[in-house]
Amino acid sequence: MNPETVASLEALLFASDTPLPLERVAEVLDLPVEETRQAVDELRAACAEPGRGVVLVEVGGGIRLVTRPELAPVLLRLQRLRVRSRTSRAAIETLVIIAYRQPISRGEIEHLRGVGAESVLTHLLERRLVRVVGRKAAPGRPLLYGTTREFLEHFGLRDLGDLPPFDPPGAPPAPGNGSGTTAGGGGSEASDVLPTPDSRATEPGADGPTPGPEEEPANPRPAGEAARPPAGAPPRV
Repeated sequence: MNPETVASLEALLFASDTPLPLERVAEVLDLPVEETRQAVDELRAACAEPGRGVVLVEVGGGIRLVTRPELAPVLLRLQRLRVRSRTSRAAIETLVIIAYRQPISRGEIEHLRGVGAESVLTHLLERRLVRVVGRKAAPGRPLLYGTTREFLEHFGLRDLGDLPPFDPPGAPPAPGNGSGTTAGGGGSEASDVLPTPDSRATEPGADGPTPGPEEEPANPRPAGEAARPPAGAPPRV
């Protein structure tokens, strides 16, 4: 059998996420069914050699490549690392919206966040932190999203009832707070920090020393008397 044919078969099975019937493989490779079966047997024998990570199996009416069962612990560690990897701020914001407002559509998420959510939702779906729970009874029947069991495990929650209370932005501060903080900012209002436009006029030293009452000269001249030249100055002509 031509090695290129076996390599093409391996690439085809690697790229497929479902078992492929033998007839379909023969059609794609443009080979008779018998030659295709011979290529399958050669690839199966090659995968059975020591040091290979996948095996060729017949399942579900077709053939496919799967990982070797004894390598399952390695794959489990990879999955745990994916779940524990750093979650972006956009993903966290989207997760919060879904957790507290589920079931919710993508359009509603984008309306609340003010930005597109397609890529973030795809990322969360791949990590199995959210899932599609149905369709909304609205024009277009948009998909509705909700959280998953993996979401609870990732954040250490028994159920959604363990979620902390959520104060929506713009809610009034708790009674007796009196700190002048905003609902979402956690700091003082700008009007409590910035000076008013006229405050510099009343601050000593803002534009130099504050002028006092006008002082008279120590030796005032009589009215109409010309000023005397200083001692030692040449006489005026």
